[in-house]
Amino acid sequence: MARGTALLGSEVAIICGAMSWVSERNLVAAVSNAGGFGLIACGAMTPELLDTEIAATKALTAKPFGVNLITMHPQLMDLIAVCAKHGVTHIVLAGGLPPKGSIEAIKARNTGNGGAKVICFAPALALAKKLVRSGVDALIIEGMEAGGHIGPVATSVLAQEILPELASELPIFVAGGIGRGEVIASYLKMGAAGVQLGTRFVCATESIAHPDFKKAFIRANARDAVASVQIDPRLPVIPVRALKNAGTEAFTAKQREVAQMLDDGKVDMMAAQLEIEHYWAGALRRAVIDGDVENGSLMAGQSVGMVSREEPVAAILAELIGQAEAALAAG
Repeated sequence: MARGTALLGSEVAIICGAMSWVSERNLVAAVSNAGGFGLIACGAMTPELLDTEIAATKALTAKPFGVNLITMHPQLMDLIAVCAKHGVTHIVLAGGLPPKGSIEAIKARNTGNGGAKVICFAPALALAKKLVRSGVDALIIEGMEAGGHIGPVATSVLAQEILPELASELPIFVAGGIGRGEVIASYLKMGAAGVQLGTRFVCATESIAHPDFKKAFIRANARDAVASVQIDPRLPVIPVRALKNAGTEAFTAKQREVAQMLDDGKVDMMAAQLEIEHYWAGALRRAVIDGDVENGSLMAGQSVGMVSREEPVAAILAELIGQAEAALAAG
């Protein structure tokens, strides 16, 4: 994990993936304080809200943490400026290829800050190579087993395609379906610099997720975490993995509604996608914050079956590291 910890500035190269409403100041600070690397999930936040969240996180930890920004956010450049103002050291760009000028803006020396490190998601080898050429500092390869927005390829396949080709060029973090330390060890052996986990941290004691949201995770098994179905080929909805409930059905209805708005010329493609993004943000809030586990969105990865209890972040990290060390020692 040496390359991963050198890049992140953390004790262990385990990133807590950015989960909207869950990855806020309390969980982010707890992960960083315990030696991991926390990420604020900006999601649909306004620049003002992000400004407040970063300041609140800095009040809870002096350790490094990052901010995850969605590339299609209409105020992306303003959000980058907010991060620069606070001297945020690492920015993860998610949800698509970085728009023109965004990587340069993050790396620029803003407000006396020596620029931040840029980490991007690479869903395929060709895109990974393109991102390397564009000057990113690290990559995250995330497979379809992950919770929330997912790509079509399994983590193990992406790891086999991308790590042998690019691991010598820059640090690469593997994500998606990781629930135990033994699999972390296997990816490290393949050349990964570290890993990213989300689902395992949802039921951390420090997570503000509603008790009923946590109970749903503890009850669930791997096959309960299903990917959403795209119903209109013109509407390039990124599939989302979540626990099956009434909210899963509601999303199908929402897609039909947005497709009709597209038909009627009421929205363009970009606005249609943002409409879907806002739906997810609202549905997720209902579940995570309000505890409506029937109608809200229970975004979860397939590793949810390995979440068996509520426990402190430090205990989760210690268990993962212990398992990984034992596996590496065993050869």
